[in-house]
Amino acid sequence: MPASAGRAEYIEVEPNVKLHVTDLGEGRPIVLIHGWPLNDAMYEYQYQYLVNKGFRVIGISLRGFGKSDRPYGRYDFDVFSDDIKVVLDKLKIENAVLGGFSMGGAVVIHYMAKYNGAHIGKLALFGAAAPSWKQRDGYPYGISEEGAAGLIKTTETNRQQLIAGFGKGFGATENSIPEPLAKWLESISSDASPYATTQAIAALRNLDLRPVLGKINVPVAIFHGTKDKLCEFAFAEQLQKGIKNAYIVKFENSGHALFLEEMEKFNSELEKFSKL
Repeated sequence: MPASAGRAEYIEVEPNVKLHVTDLGEGRPIVLIHGWPLNDAMYEYQYQYLVNKGFRVIGISLRGFGKSDRPYGRYDFDVFSDDIKVVLDKLKIENAVLGGFSMGGAVVIHYMAKYNGAHIGKLALFGAAAPSWKQRDGYPYGISEEGAAGLIKTTETNRQQLIAGFGKGFGATENSIPEPLAKWLESISSDASPYATTQAIAALRNLDLRPVLGKINVPVAIFHGTKDKLCEFAFAEQLQKGIKNAYIVKFENSGHALFLEEMEKFNSELEKFSKL
């Protein structure tokens, strides 16, 4: 008898492009999309918890990140959504809970709008960089145009320093994430394709999801840290305003890293939402 369950760790999404997939457990599928510039390894402390609670958990590393292929070409939200659709098609996933963190939150909203929620029964947003990461007319939240341009420039000139600084801003305070965990997040982020890192954040700057929020017709849970310095709490409130059948779970002691800072609450709330 083979030791493995016969599940592929790499799934081809277009000729010569494969994505890395963590696929564990049995039961209702929960599909998790990482943030920028992380990869599916960020959900280490969610995978086994959810498997032990009777779920099948699937973490997808977007192209350009982690162990997924990193070809030259486009790294935008259409491509990311198309890739997720192929993975879910090939795995024959139905009625999944789809979750996305930070930039991944924007990815999963875009996916839901583009593919009319195909394969998905519920949506979970974790510290989502949405509906718009950047300030716009009638939307005073998020990073300024100048701030976004400066950050994109830094990805091209001092990516390592950016990642180190990013880690400091990840928690509710500079010291709220223990150093070993902070270094772990840095190592995951450093592993991304530099080109994909720049292209993805530039695509996020240009993305405004406000017009498509009304297309989401499944139950939605919005997890957000009240002390989030990278994606302010107002994002969660704007998402709830735009999405029918959405509720907010406040993480009072968390910044952006709510999945680590309040891990127990994060995991149990995700379990509860997925069982409803």
